[in-house]
Amino acid sequence: MQPRILIVGTGDTKADELDFMRAKVREAGGVPVMLDVSVLGDPPYAPEYDKHAVAAAADTTIQAIIDSGDENSAMTLMAAGASRLAKEIHRHGEIDGVIALGGSMGTDLALDVALALPLGVPKFVVSTIAYSHLIPPERIAADLMMILWAGGLYGLNSTCKAVLSQACGAVVGAARVGEQPSRERPVVAISSLGKSCLSYMTTLKPELEKRGYEVVIFHTTGMGGRALEAIAAQRDFAAVMDFSLQELANHLADSVVTSGADRLENAGRTGIPMIVAPGAIDMVDFPTWQPVPERFANRPYHAHNRLLASATSDGEARRGIAREIGAKLASAKGAAAFILPAGGIQEWDQEGEPLHEPEALAAFADEMRRSVPENVKLHEIPEHINSRAFVDKALSIFDAWVAEGVVPPGVVAEDATT
Repeated sequence: MQPRILIVGTGDTKADELDFMRAKVREAGGVPVMLDVSVLGDPPYAPEYDKHAVAAAADTTIQAIIDSGDENSAMTLMAAGASRLAKEIHRHGEIDGVIALGGSMGTDLALDVALALPLGVPKFVVSTIAYSHLIPPERIAADLMMILWAGGLYGLNSTCKAVLSQACGAVVGAARVGEQPSRERPVVAISSLGKSCLSYMTTLKPELEKRGYEVVIFHTTGMGGRALEAIAAQRDFAAVMDFSLQELANHLADSVVTSGADRLENAGRTGIPMIVAPGAIDMVDFPTWQPVPERFANRPYHAHNRLLASATSDGEARRGIAREIGAKLASAKGAAAFILPAGGIQEWDQEGEPLHEPEALAAFADEMRRSVPENVKLHEIPEHINSRAFVDKALSIFDAWVAEGVVPPGVVAEDATT
């Protein structure tokens, strides 16, 4: 197989770098396909898709883009055209992966191109702002790969050649050996944290697999929730069990450990059946290696490791979180249920543990009962979220939905052979 790799960049300003990448893709055994997103100039080579094709895909012309106002408006329009064009090229089976190159402007465009392509298509962005907090989580595709473009501000050098050659080899290799999601069985998504905090998935996963479902578990430390939302937006789940909502609490508290403003929205928006629970909404995350945020200085604290620490929000903040959960659930277009485990919502909130605050938990439960909207069925249990009773309640709701045809039936081993 010779994978066809779409190479995206501004050929008028980065021709040497892009031409080097084209050669490296060939050297790795791929077929380069150049997509030029220049605005003012032209590359010294003939791209397979030039800037006029990009502008046309955005329903405009290069001159209109030049006249649009400034570099921000121009590149926003080019991003729209490049995204649509890349999606169409892939739909026709003409590319197997994409690699894009840029500083802040090129990265802005590249993120849109990556989001336009489905899960399983290798997406590599070489960027001078890779891993930066300048990039909001909602702009990051679920399977995006990035590498810091060290030494890459202006012109080729041995440092940036080392980076570019790695990136080109990586995207060709990914396109050659990567597996596309099979979806032979209906997929159930579950959100969780590590089992030291939330452990329900250790029981839920085998139970759902016995019923003939593929189970995908998302680690809700920022990017896990982002991936869940991105895939839900593509309607790629049969059902969602969104039981760890800490990222939503983090976002409301302005924590950097956020998955974006649309957390807990995409499954409901696309009509995917969803069972929701408030796992770990009492904790707000921050980097362990930074000082504890001033507003949490006197709150119960838990250091999970040298990267991640948490402090608890007070009862009033938890009431606000409950109201936000209710507001997001109100927009759900499909079947929706909410399980309220009144006995606790993460391992460390139990009696004797460092984050035990029964009054704050009671305040949340009180507000949550008021906030669950009419379109969502409330199921309250007295037990803890890590109890077997919680798992049994989730499975009883799920099984009833399967019996009613709300969730498609699983494919058990015998069915798979027929």
